[in-house]
Amino acid sequence: MRDVTDSGADPAAGSPLVAEAIRKAAVAWVAVDGGPQLALWCLPLDDALYVVTGPGEQNAPGLAASGTAEVTVRGDHGGRIVTWPAEVTRLAPEGERWATVAPQLAAKRLNASGSPAELAQRWAASGCAINRLAPAGPPSAAGRTLPDSSLAAPPRETPAVRRAARPFRLHRVRRR
Repeated sequence: MRDVTDSGADPAAGSPLVAEAIRKAAVAWVAVDGGPQLALWCLPLDDALYVVTGPGEQNAPGLAASGTAEVTVRGDHGGRIVTWPAEVTRLAPEGERWATVAPQLAAKRLNASGSPAELAQRWAASGCAINRLAPAGPPSAAGRTLPDSSLAAPPRETPAVRRAARPFRLHRVRRR
């Protein structure tokens, strides 16, 4: 992981498909260190995606501490169009880049209390991380190299399971 205070924009690794996918992204699926892909809301800016994680925000274990991730985005039709390796850079709260990106990211945050400036200050105070996901190479899957299967994973184990109750019926239902 690298802390950045003043970082310029990197080009989208020479891939027009990745650059266009970044510009249109609102949600990205991010996998860190071979872990499961997590859907994260993001802000496209300067040919990169910015994601906020931390207390009270999105949970992306290991993203802020990782140097690389795998990013998948969807196209206009709703299906996956490209997957690429990304360089993960954490913005430092005292840096000039944080001051530029955090208010823009906070303005896109749905259901946030307070103004974007107040939200950005809360992120800095609570230890939230703003991560920049910049393309770090050619796409690993795009077009015909995308898998044909859905890649749907079975639900993960959780203690938040309950027995489904039988539906309530006010009157008898006649069987035919």
